Amino acid sequence: MAKTQVSTTALHTPNGVFSQATTVEASGRLVFVSGMTARRPDGSIAGVGDIREQTRQVCENVRSAVVAAGGTLADVCRVDVYVRNMEDFAKIHEIRAQYFTEPLPASTMVEVSKLAHPDYLIEINAIAVIS
Repeated sequence: MAKTQVSTTALHTPNGVFSQATTVEASGRLVFVSGMTARRPDGSIAGVGDIREQTRQVCENVRSAVVAAGGTLADVCRVDVYVRNMEDFAKIHEIRAQYFTEPLPASTMVEVSKLAHPDYLIEINAIAVIS
């Protein structure tokens, strides 16, 4: 898959681990990863009260889903991030930088009042193109 990070001086440079836009040569399989939370394979919740640890588990879960579909995190071209506290932006991107490398996926992050479990601090869904 040929994925390219789009950057233009007509837009402000992103202040996190994402691109202004991402292009993908559209030959391959689209993989739509459902919202991943900090739930471990055994059903327990990682990092209760710790956004870094929850972000790490969420990224691991996204990776596991993409790998199961035959790809890698390099194939991810879009993520949507739902957080309970936007003040955690820098902490979240500190961990995301350990998982996503250039060309970075396009991304949207929004603060929400609730997630599916009261202990969840973050949820991420993703779209990957696997050639």
